[in-house]
Amino acid sequence: MANLNILSSHALIRSASQLVRPVTFLRDRYFPTNDATDIFSTDDVLMEFKDGNKKLAPFVAPRKAGVTILREGYTMERYTPPFIGPKRPLTVDDLNKRGFGEALFTQLTPEQRQAALIFRDMQDMDDMIARREEAMSAELLLNNKLVMKHIADDTAKYEEMEIQFYSGTNPNAATLETKWDANGANILADLAVLVRKITSKGLPATDLICAPNVADTIINDDTIEKFLDNRRYELGRVDPKLLPAGAALICVLNVNGRYINVITYDETYTADNGADTQFVTSKYAILTAPNCGRTLYGAVTQVEQEDGLFHTRAGRRVPKYVSDATGNTRDIYLASRPLLVPNNKNAWITFQALT
Repeated sequence: MANLNILSSHALIRSASQLVRPVTFLRDRYFPTNDATDIFSTDDVLMEFKDGNKKLAPFVAPRKAGVTILREGYTMERYTPPFIGPKRPLTVDDLNKRGFGEALFTQLTPEQRQAALIFRDMQDMDDMIARREEAMSAELLLNNKLVMKHIADDTAKYEEMEIQFYSGTNPNAATLETKWDANGANILADLAVLVRKITSKGLPATDLICAPNVADTIINDDTIEKFLDNRRYELGRVDPKLLPAGAALICVLNVNGRYINVITYDETYTADNGADTQFVTSKYAILTAPNCGRTLYGAVTQVEQEDGLFHTRAGRRVPKYVSDATGNTRDIYLASRPLLVPNNKNAWITFQALT
């Protein structure tokens, strides 16, 4: 029986498809991926978005043909998604020493330990890519654009790439006349105006994503406290599958008959400069609804050591390995080319809520 080559392209791709995807609140809830339509087999991806509208269907006289309704506000753009490509070296020393979580006395051979290490390394790199996608989700919601730093070998040197989903002034940014922690603030009245800006375009507005200090200000507001029925406060009401670690539904506000989920998100990540950073910037809030955008994936073209040829692979994650016989090392790569895009123009509103 022939031995399975765990480093073959097909074996690595199969392993990548079996990775346990980490739950990422912003990306999963607001920028999901449809594997049938959002994963491209080309380097570029096509992004389509449109204006919301609330037109009525026309009445047509009996025995007359229908009235032609033109497709309006439809925009298609072509983008080249950024390349994300962490790698992890595998050395002879790694194969000869006990791995993390491995039994003290084990009979694992170096070949068996190699297979376990490759899968573990791919899982670690997949987690890193997922956190990058979550950071991109937050950046897009906050700024309506993405700024990416393409790094080669020297992390201090990079090429900056910006993708902006508007021209001129950001239409998704709003300014409060009175911040919510200042005297005279009227949170419900402000929310009513903001909700109307979105729903007047025929788009939904159901979620208010808040930095922790904004959520605290809302829940402690005197007017809102009077509206909240604390006797019916249900701690177990929210499905933890919908709100993973870091996100919590603190209350539901009735804003002129529309129910708004007030969600606090305090998850953090380690930024490129080493600082612990909140995904949702302190003092800020975002009004939107689930599925306001989507995550597209461009194909990855790479030289594969198995045959020395270029291959173009479509998928969320594309692995490969590179061996160095002189240094007795193998580098495992896990590549991804995600691009987060809005489904509609003005699908959310971002604002600074506190002073």
